Amino acid sequence: MASLCRECGHQEIEKEFSRCPACMSRRTITHPELASLTIAHVDCDSFFASVEKRDNPELRDKPVIVGGSQRGVVSTCCYIARMSGVRSAMPSFQAKRLCPQAVFVKPRMAEYVKASKQIREEFDKLTPSVEPLSIDEAFLDLSGTQKLHHASPAQSLAKLAREVEKNVGVSISIGLSHNKFLAKIASDLDKPRGMALIGEKETTAFLTDKPVTIIYGIGKKFGERLERDGITRIGQLQEMDLKELAGRYGEIGGRLYYLARGEDKRRVKRSHGVKSVSNETTFFKDINQFEELSKVMLRLSEEVSSRLKKKNIAGDTVTLKLKTAGFATRTRQRQLLTPTQLAYTIYETGQSMLEKEVGMTSFRLIGIGVSGLCKAPENDPVDLIDPKIARKAAAERAMDKVRDRFGKKAVLRGKLMSGKKEENKDDKDSSKPKQT
Repeated sequence: MASLCRECGHQEIEKEFSRCPACMSRRTITHPELASLTIAHVDCDSFFASVEKRDNPELRDKPVIVGGSQRGVVSTCCYIARMSGVRSAMPSFQAKRLCPQAVFVKPRMAEYVKASKQIREEFDKLTPSVEPLSIDEAFLDLSGTQKLHHASPAQSLAKLAREVEKNVGVSISIGLSHNKFLAKIASDLDKPRGMALIGEKETTAFLTDKPVTIIYGIGKKFGERLERDGITRIGQLQEMDLKELAGRYGEIGGRLYYLARGEDKRRVKRSHGVKSVSNETTFFKDINQFEELSKVMLRLSEEVSSRLKKKNIAGDTVTLKLKTAGFATRTRQRQLLTPTQLAYTIYETGQSMLEKEVGMTSFRLIGIGVSGLCKAPENDPVDLIDPKIARKAAAERAMDKVRDRFGKKAVLRGKLMSGKKEENKDDKDSSKPKQT
C-alpha cells in the first residue's frame, strides 16, 4: 500500500495513513498502485457555476443555476442546487420549481473561456500529452514525468488541484487509472474536489457490479435496449463472448466486449494540429424530432465517409455538432477503439450521441465530423469481429462502387428514401462541408 496527502503532497510507499503525518490533514488517499498509474481524467466541478461563485462571493453559499430563468435549459448548476434535484439540460421552469430559492445567472462565455485557458496552462506545466474533451475537462498522460517533477503522477496531480484552486479559483476532480475509459469513470467517483484511483489488478472486479450505462456510448435508447435484453450490469457483459455481442449490437457490441473488461488501447492525443473531415446542414425550420435529425445525420455521415474513402484516410474520433434554435452551439465527441472510414460506423456513433441531446430543445443545424486522421487500414478491424458486421461493411463498399460508376443518387439507403426533406435547399447541396 502507498498513501498520499492531497493537501500537502506528502507520499509514503508501503505505508498507510488516514491522517497525514506531515500536515495532519485527513484529505488522504491510499491505494496499492498509487505510484504507478499514469492516465488521468481531470474534470472541473460545476465549472460555469464555480466561475460565477468565484467572481461573486455573495453567491458562495447559495444554489446557483447558469441559464435562463424563464425559458431555455440549465447549462450548469452548483452542487447545492443538485441536492434539490436540478441537473444540466433540465428545462429552467422545472429547475425553478425544484429549487425556488436558486439564483439564476446568465452565461458569461468569455469568462469561462478565460478560466479554461488558465487551467490548460496548468495542465501543460505537467505534461505535453493533454487531450481536451471540452472547455472544462481533459485527459492527461503523465508517463515519464516522474523524473521531471521529482514526484509520482498522483503527487503531481494533487499539486495540480491545489494550483488550479489557488490560481484560477475553481476546484477540479481527478480520476487516475491505467487507461482513458477507467480514468473518466474514476473522476466521477469522488466529486467535488475529489481524487479516485482504479488500479489494473482491480479493474474487472470493480466493473462487475456497475450498471452498463456507466460505459461511454450507451445512451438512453441503447440502455433501454440492453435492459429489454436482460443486461443491466457490466458483469453480464463480461460473461458474453465477442461474437455474441458483435452479432447482437454491431460495432457497439464489439466496443462493449472490451470496455466491460476494462480494456482501452486509446492513447492520450494532443489536440492542436489535428485535421478533420466534416459536413453540416442548416434547416429552413427548426427540428426537435430524433428520427428527422437522425435521417439528416445519416446523409451527412455518408458524405463524410465518401470524402475519407477518396483520400484513403480514416479517423478514430467522431464529433457531433448541433446549433439550437437560440443559436447556442453544442459539440459532442467520442473516440473509437479503432480508426474508421465507414459511414455506418460514423452514423451509429453519432446517433448514440444525438439521442442524449434531443428532447429539450429544437435545432437549426446538425453536423458530423471525423478527426484523429491516419492512413486507412485495408479493413476496419471491427469487420473481423462477426460475419454480420463484415456483411454490412461489404454492402457499403459495394454501394460505393455503384455510386462511383453511376453517380451519388444511384443507390440510396431506405432511411433516406422516405419522409419530408427539411433542409435548406438554397445550394445545390444543403450541407456545408468543412475540412481543416
